[in-house]
Amino acid sequence: MFTIEHDFDATVITLIDEGSEALEEDVTILAFEECVVLEQEDPLSGDVVRISLSMAQLADLAAALDLPEGSYRLKRPPET
Repeated sequence: MFTIEHDFDATVITLIDEGSEALEEDVTILAFEECVVLEQEDPLSGDVVRISLSMAQLADLAAALDLPEGSYRLKRPPET
């Protein structure tokens, strides 16, 4: 599941882990004009870890960026 919000200077996408196993922390993606920043809280230290990506590395997120605001659940094949 993920949410999309459009702020003044960035599109904010939050990826929410819905797995049946141990859940990971939410991932927040801040998409600016010149770069993309991924943030996730480290559950051990409580610090927010940030990774910056170039626009070329944004290609895998194109589908999410083109959708309107809202919550989405992507249909996935059953686990085997």
